[in-house]
Amino acid sequence: MKREDIDRILSELGELKCRTLKEVEEARVRFLGKKGEVTALFDEFREVSKDMKKEFGRSLNELKKTVQDKIEELRNTVGGDESVAASGVDLTMPGDDFGLGSRHPVSIVRQEIVDIFRKFGYDVAEGPEIEDDYHVFGALNFPDNHPARDMQDTFFVSVGHPNPLLLRTHTSSVQVRTMEKTDVPIRVVCPGRVFRNEAISARAHCIFHQIEGLYIDEGVTFADLRQAILLFAREMFGPETQIRMRPSYFPFTEPSAEVDVSCNICHGKGCNICKGTGWLEILGCGMVDPNVLEASGIDSKKYSGFAFGMGLERIAMLKWRVNDLRHYFENDLRFLKEFEAAPEV
Repeated sequence: MKREDIDRILSELGELKCRTLKEVEEARVRFLGKKGEVTALFDEFREVSKDMKKEFGRSLNELKKTVQDKIEELRNTVGGDESVAASGVDLTMPGDDFGLGSRHPVSIVRQEIVDIFRKFGYDVAEGPEIEDDYHVFGALNFPDNHPARDMQDTFFVSVGHPNPLLLRTHTSSVQVRTMEKTDVPIRVVCPGRVFRNEAISARAHCIFHQIEGLYIDEGVTFADLRQAILLFAREMFGPETQIRMRPSYFPFTEPSAEVDVSCNICHGKGCNICKGTGWLEILGCGMVDPNVLEASGIDSKKYSGFAFGMGLERIAMLKWRVNDLRHYFENDLRFLKEFEAAPEV
């Protein structure tokens, strides 16, 4: 064995090039096969004198490792190209176009409503979906015997103590938390998912989405509420939209009203969508009850405010004439595909 043999193999290895996996395998056999050049040097190593074994042994091990690394590098380099060539794929051809999906109609409506109220100076507030009885009912002036507290309407997470946990039935609980921790004036909208123990049908679901608004300051009046709703309706449904307000009842507002908008399908003339009335109900609203303000530490003699709330599915149904609420929750791609061309909002 000579040092020149090791240097020669290293030199040949540095110049070694392969274009196919077959050539890589031939190079491996040439150097590392049973009759390969490196294998032959290990055979000769047995005849080296004892005083030279340490030097040649280290050099041979380094040589073998270098050859193995080079073979592996060549295999990785040419392997991908050869596999692609064998598969018949032309990498120079343009790729196939594929759809990226679309935004959910409820998400589209939610963002559009939020953007409208942002222009009016409202911030966005969010809160937990699992709430306590106080923030969902107690702080909102619900009497202890109010039907909404019944198990038939509410999903309770825990019971048996004065302030049980439950799945929130409205996002008004976010308004309460906002009033507790935010200084007046307050102007927020509160979007979110809510839950009610109701039978699922084309017009109702046990899960749906709401967006509620709250404005508290000195001198806020019912006229301010009506103007805010009118501006929203015209931004949402068109500049010719009209509204009407009908007396109603909510425990947390007084006076309270239901709001209808002129039908954007028949423009008030009457059709099957508005059931011939020319009006479509969209939300409930009212002036915040003084008891609600006081429960959150706000002086009701100095401040007043209004609140409103609407179902996002309801708005989306009116906007796109969807006739079955269940479509929003079934993830049917045929239904969702209809909103691929929906404008960004």
